[in-house]
Formats: sequence, C-alpha cells, structure tokens
Amino acid sequence: MSTTAPRLESSDGGFASLVPEFIVLEFKRSRAFWCEVLGFQVVFEREGFAYLRQGEVEVMIAASTGHWETAPLEWPFGRGLNFQMFIGSADAFAARITGHGWPLYREVHDVWYCSGGINRGYRQVLVQDPDGYLLRFAEKLGSHPVAPQTV
Repeated sequence: MSTTAPRLESSDGGFASLVPEFIVLEFKRSRAFWCEVLGFQVVFEREGFAYLRQGEVEVMIAASTGHWETAPLEWPFGRGLNFQMFIGSADAFAARITGHGWPLYREVHDVWYCSGGINRGYRQVLVQDPDGYLLRFAEKLGSHPVAPQTV
C-alpha cells in the first residue's frame, strides 16, 4: 500500500516542488524553442513570462528585466549547471530536436551510474537553448545490482 498522497495540481497551474526559471534575452525565440522544438505546453503566460510543462517536467522562462540577475548575463547562461529532465524516448526526442534544425550539444548516449551496489542506467541527449543553458533529457533504462568481482 502506498503512503504517498496523490499529487494535486495547484491553483496556479503547477505541481512540481522545484521549478527552474530561465532568464532569457529574446523571449519569443525562447518560447518558440521550448514549445515548438522541445514540445512543452504553455500552462499560463503573461507578457515576457511563460510557465511550461511537458509530462511532469515544469519550467518557467522569463524575459530579462534585471530583477533576478545577480551579475551581467553572458552567453552561455547557466555555466557549470545542467538541467536533467526525464522523458519517454531519448531517441525520439533527439529526432524531434534535429528535425527542427536545432543542433545537439551531445548525441544520444547511454550512461550507467553506480551507487550503493546498484547500477542505474539512462539514455540521454544534451542540447543548449538559445541562451546557452545546458539541458539534459534522459530516458530511464532501469537498474540492476553490480556484478560481483571475480578473482
């Protein structure tokens, strides 16, 4: 029996506990990238701002106003940070991106991470948005125990 309460959509349209807000220089271009190229849907928007969702992934994009910037914005934005978002099929997602003529930062590839004796696998593709934010879209491949070492 599950002890997790059902997730309910909040009155403002979002339900995620963490929703990154990407400050962007050209709002219309970024909105087109997120919606047309990546396939996100607009939950709600106002001038220079959009709250977007794809599956359980939620993000916000907002035109630069100087309000949230802690330093001058220089491309690529978000240096030293990438945003992992889970999707269904990394191969289909990569095809969607390249089908729109958008370059991939890194082609589809599989990675396995070991923690606590368990290998967890992901097929992922990386892309940069128009402002240079690094976006990592990952498909879960499953997990399995680490094979014992033989001597």
